[in-house]
Amino acid sequence: MRNGPVIFRILEDDKGGQALMLALLIVAVVIPLFNLAVPQSSALHVSTYTVTLLGKYLAFALLAVALDLVWGYCGILSLGHGAFFALGGYAMGMYLMRQIGERGVYGDPVLPDFMVFLNWTELPWYWYGFDMFWFAAIMVMLVPGLLAFVFGWLAFRSRVTGVYLSIITQALTYALMLAFFRNEMGFGGNNGLTDFKDILGFDLQSDATRIGLFLASTMALAGGYLLSRYVVNSKLGRVVVAIRDAEDRVRFIGYKVESYKLWVFVLSAVLAGIAGALYVPQVGIINPSEFSPLNSIELVVWVAVGGRGYLFGAVIGAVLVNYAKTYFTGAFPEVWLYALGALFIVVTVFLPRGLVGLYNQLRPRFRARVGSEQA
Repeated sequence: MRNGPVIFRILEDDKGGQALMLALLIVAVVIPLFNLAVPQSSALHVSTYTVTLLGKYLAFALLAVALDLVWGYCGILSLGHGAFFALGGYAMGMYLMRQIGERGVYGDPVLPDFMVFLNWTELPWYWYGFDMFWFAAIMVMLVPGLLAFVFGWLAFRSRVTGVYLSIITQALTYALMLAFFRNEMGFGGNNGLTDFKDILGFDLQSDATRIGLFLASTMALAGGYLLSRYVVNSKLGRVVVAIRDAEDRVRFIGYKVESYKLWVFVLSAVLAGIAGALYVPQVGIINPSEFSPLNSIELVVWVAVGGRGYLFGAVIGAVLVNYAKTYFTGAFPEVWLYALGALFIVVTVFLPRGLVGLYNQLRPRFRARVGSEQA
């Protein structure tokens, strides 16, 4: 195993990660096949709506992995990761808006419809370059990463930790939400960016494009997980875990704690931005509500439910909670938020290590019981 392919070395002794990679491989083959090759009249047919929903879940799972990287392994409880997710989404949304061109309501080849409606006469400088996909892809990673670097450098250098850091991160995303609501910012105000037509020349409404976005989300989640696992298994990761467990001791023996925390925080923000970029073309809209502090708190619930500090637990939590949200907001819309709050309390009090932690606790007992019965 140690001399095998890089992926096998990264996933060595990570049975959860191995199961996740196998599951992603299966869905990457089965879902497109059942959507494109199986007729709609068949019970095995997977609708395009379901494909889009699964793709959204995978984007959320990548976001959960990003948060678990800093919370589960570095001890930084960020309540503002929704900001990095939204910034990545806006960067992709700006590219998609530039692709509309004359097909917009007002037929302007350069200005998006909302700018024409607001009587803007020229494109703002910060929209330049977003007519090219490669530029937008760089901005998807650069903008969240740069914000995380500036914020983290100021916060970690000042040794802001614990609940104070969590409050500041929440204030950051709330301030961005208020700013993006303003029409003068040039990002569509309250309505945000929507009415997208195509991506890389492919119609966003076609089944094939939806499958392509689903596969992109699958590969991004696999790549983000492998990268995060590689980081936590490296020397840097071991230092980060030591910072989580005893920051003062790590600082005392000579490590520059702030640099390690900043590095992981920036990497996590970049992963969150990629997740946002994958989310937007699949749901067809990005608006300031994505900056809402409630979204970041909900993200913490995903990771807590699945199991903080396991990475694959974050994926499990994100998929399970969002599936429950999809179901219960339709069946019981009035009680969903109460159920989410109750779930977080139950997990915090009774399952501090989440579902994966519970499984790890029960597995030895189950094995012992099976062994005694066989004896």
